[in-house]
Amino acid sequence: MPRKLDLRSGRPVWSAYRAPAVPTSALTRDAKADVLVIGMGISGAMIAEALTADGHSVVCIDRRGPLRGSTSATTALVQFEIDQPLTALGRMIGKASAEQAWRRSRLAVSNLAGRIAELSINCRLSRAPSLYLAGTVLGPSQLRDETEARRQAGIAATYLAPAPLAARFGIERDGAILSHGNIALDPRKLTAGLLLKALERKARLYAPVEATTIEDSAKEVVVATRGGPTITAQHVLLATGYELTDIVPAAAHRVISTWAIATRSQPRKIWPDAALIWEASDPYLYARATADGRVICGGEDEDFIDKERRDALIAGKSLRLARKLGRLFPDLDTRPDFAWTGSFGTTTTGLPYIGAIPRHPRIQAVMGYGGNGIAFSQIASEIVSAAMAGSEDTDASLFAFSHRQQQHKQSLIT
Repeated sequence: MPRKLDLRSGRPVWSAYRAPAVPTSALTRDAKADVLVIGMGISGAMIAEALTADGHSVVCIDRRGPLRGSTSATTALVQFEIDQPLTALGRMIGKASAEQAWRRSRLAVSNLAGRIAELSINCRLSRAPSLYLAGTVLGPSQLRDETEARRQAGIAATYLAPAPLAARFGIERDGAILSHGNIALDPRKLTAGLLLKALERKARLYAPVEATTIEDSAKEVVVATRGGPTITAQHVLLATGYELTDIVPAAAHRVISTWAIATRSQPRKIWPDAALIWEASDPYLYARATADGRVICGGEDEDFIDKERRDALIAGKSLRLARKLGRLFPDLDTRPDFAWTGSFGTTTTGLPYIGAIPRHPRIQAVMGYGGNGIAFSQIASEIVSAAMAGSEDTDASLFAFSHRQQQHKQSLIT
């Protein structure tokens, strides 16, 4: 059933910080639940926590175990800015839909910060402004247009010309968009915290367990696992990240490779406000600081997923990232303490697919996250929670498979 991928290699920076242990059990007999969540990364954890909070009985399975997939490869810049600029997304899917997608992404980041506070999860959350730097994709004039488009959508944004950008942040670029409301965090600590909350509410976590077949009917879904036991649920949620199952439309997105580094701790040299940095270039560069003053830098994406080829590039890509980071911040010691690579899904529009799979109303899936994975996981948990409660999220249609595939076709035409 699953199309397996080796999602990450190298040594992610999060291995330097201990995450709480998440206990799992062996699946030794058949099980039943209201909802089966397949995948115990950040998406599965958010959904399990939300559904148990609503009183649903939940079973979670993962073929590796909690926190062992692509979650550890994320750099966890939790930004509301979608991969596609608002101006570009408007040309793809229409101005109104693009504005609503951006507003919902911004709301998701705010909701996630509130959720973490309410649940008292210690994931080293920090709030930071965000800088979107002029680059090869958007120059100063396009950034001014983007700033105005965001304002018209009700999203605060400030255009910084070169002089104020250099004076405030010490960055020599042709311009940037300054925005507020974004956060940074430790993704492993967050995922573990959410799963532990779900466990407190009697969720059952089984690992390692691999789903082999999914059979759905009008009344239930039966999932067979490698080793024999089956799990019967009213609904199944596929939170397998970029390891798709055959039942999910494969043409909906593509999987690409990315690389990242993290420096040693050097808090005195972090740029003002520890702003999250994103570059309007192709290939792009992004950077953030950790709570203890390391600098995480990533990018250099390439459109392939071959594991051997991807892993062989870690050393070279790390040097390129370090050099780019050094040009941006000459005072930093950019030598990598950590270097890693991973594969993730992306879509033409940068928007995720969330909701029931066409012709399979009892099977929900979340996929295609790009650079906004954690924010989109929050949206997914909200949409799925509403669906399980028998209602519909206001924006469910915006991310639904049928609607999004139509948008995908339209974006290819235009």
